Amino acid sequence: MKNIAAFDAADYLDDDIVIAEYLNAALEDANPDVFLQAIADVAKARGMTKLARDTGLGRESLYKALAPGAKPRYDTVIKLVRALGIELHAQPNPVGQV
Repeated sequence: MKNIAAFDAADYLDDDIVIAEYLNAALEDANPDVFLQAIADVAKARGMTKLARDTGLGRESLYKALAPGAKPRYDTVIKLVRALGIELHAQPNPVGQV
């Protein structure tokens, strides 16, 4: 039996444009855990220690906030997004789409 390495999205998140598109795709999913997992992947790609320092949060707190099923506070998510150098924007939804 051959050993196959598990896929890790963080291995491919090495460019700001790729990261932005990855997060945009995650935001399109109705499941909030998908977006949190995407942020966790970007955080891993950028380095959890650096992110902890940039947000003022402890590494353990970051891991808890980004764990599957976690319900992080809004201010925590905003700190993470800003520390990752990402901007979130709202735009109107086309008529008839939910």
